[in-house]
Amino acid sequence: MVRTEEDFAGRWMLVFFGFTNCPDVCPTTLSEVAAVMDGLGDDVAKVQPIFITIDPERDTPAALAEYVPLFDAGIIGLTGTPEQIAATSETFPIFFERVEEAAAPDGYTMGHTSHLFLFDPDAGFADSWPYGTSAEEILADLEERI
Repeated sequence: MVRTEEDFAGRWMLVFFGFTNCPDVCPTTLSEVAAVMDGLGDDVAKVQPIFITIDPERDTPAALAEYVPLFDAGIIGLTGTPEQIAATSETFPIFFERVEEAAAPDGYTMGHTSHLFLFDPDAGFADSWPYGTSAEEILADLEERI
């Protein structure tokens, strides 16, 4: 099923690009997203967290279905063909590339932009936070907006 911003109309979207074999940045960021969602309390339904893979070769729908629920935050995991992922990434200010690394699963890892993006209920870009921004800081910013 193809998802578009219309599927999330009327909700704020927290969007993160990453991959399930990521050793540090991705699980840390998704843990922060989970803490933000937990902290929203009654406003949780106003925000949809979305994880978009940059590694569709390994991140199949089945792999995302196993990985994303580990964070228990209502995160939707999205994948697609390499062409769909490339087209989606062009609409965001992100960078990613395959990096050959013998010790990594399947012999490669992914270098990527590690920002968390916020889109308003009309799917307009609202803000982004760099890797390492605390859940408390993101939550405070989000609460001012919603």
